[in-house]
Amino acid sequence: MSRQFDRRSAGVAIAGAATFLNLYNTQAVLPDIAESFGVGVLKAGLTITAPLLAVACVAPFAGTISDRLGRKPLIVGAASLLVLPTLLVAAAPNLGVMVFWRFLQGLLLPFIFTVCIAYIGDECPGSHGIRTAGAYSAGTIFGGFSGRMIVGLVAEYGGWRAGFLVIAACSAALALLIGLILPRERNFEPLQGGVRGALSSYVEHFHSRRLLATCLIGFCMLFTNVGGYTYVNFYLAAPPFNLGPSQLGMMFTVYLLGVFTTPVATRFAVRIGRRVTLALSVACTTVGLLLTLWQHLPAVLAGLALMSGGLFVVQALSLGFIATTTRHAKSTAVGLYVTVFYIGGSLGGLVPGSLWNHVGWPGVVGLLVLVQSVIVGTATYFWRDARPA
Repeated sequence: MSRQFDRRSAGVAIAGAATFLNLYNTQAVLPDIAESFGVGVLKAGLTITAPLLAVACVAPFAGTISDRLGRKPLIVGAASLLVLPTLLVAAAPNLGVMVFWRFLQGLLLPFIFTVCIAYIGDECPGSHGIRTAGAYSAGTIFGGFSGRMIVGLVAEYGGWRAGFLVIAACSAALALLIGLILPRERNFEPLQGGVRGALSSYVEHFHSRRLLATCLIGFCMLFTNVGGYTYVNFYLAAPPFNLGPSQLGMMFTVYLLGVFTTPVATRFAVRIGRRVTLALSVACTTVGLLLTLWQHLPAVLAGLALMSGGLFVVQALSLGFIATTTRHAKSTAVGLYVTVFYIGGSLGGLVPGSLWNHVGWPGVVGLLVLVQSVIVGTATYFWRDARPA
């Protein structure tokens, strides 16, 4: 049994890496993309916003389809198809076409992300669910770091287009690994009732205050992550830092802190509860954001590391909470969460832009700290009647 759980943990971790390898990788080369196509900061940021909006649009349908058709085939199929639009991003002749292919990438990602969380809820009961969700989150962290780092490093020597060719090759390899490692689901029960059954499941979810509160927490988490990592690139590309593409790509090494903090924090959550663990994580994120205001590169990197470490724990706790407290139609519950989550990410790439233009990085940080207070306040009230699995 433990060996089976190990394979499941490894499989969902690889699936998480495949998702986030592709989602945020343009952040490392946003200044280069803006220069290449002759556009401003906000327009270049559309390469981040487009896939996030696509994910938000498709996530509920991905959950509904998965609740009727199963888990692993959809995960493997979406991971495999993801290679094509990634190749086309590399060949985009202008920003509009690039944004279109980035949007198409986003249409496929929910069939990995949403279905993986439902798979965890079906196949990994109790404390195994928290630990497997932690493994998945660790995979997403590694994928998010790798996507940005690979594109940034390759762009330094071969241009950003070559970076996406390498990402496409990595995506193909990860899809193959998922197919080989992830065990097929055993406890899946198809949702009955067709469209009516799916709609009734959403009615049930919209009456769950704890689920809706968790959706708000996810919204705030990704708003902070995308807002922070989108505008910090312009902050670090400008004086006094003047970082280039490869240096900006390597900056995302701080992402890896989450690989270590997330499994540790999920173990703490089993012992001391989700709310206390989440409050500590939010405190870590807030301190990290404030530390980036010190215009000293090691301090900024340390602040980003603390921010990442805290945010990814929040994400793992939220996903584990949904997987273990939703009784029926888990994929549609996760689909609802993912929709709100990525709406938050989309707005995180846009809303801080006006503050950036008028106040600069301190304005962005002030907004993100305010958003952190929403996270801890929501969890304190709405998670208080939840029992750790």
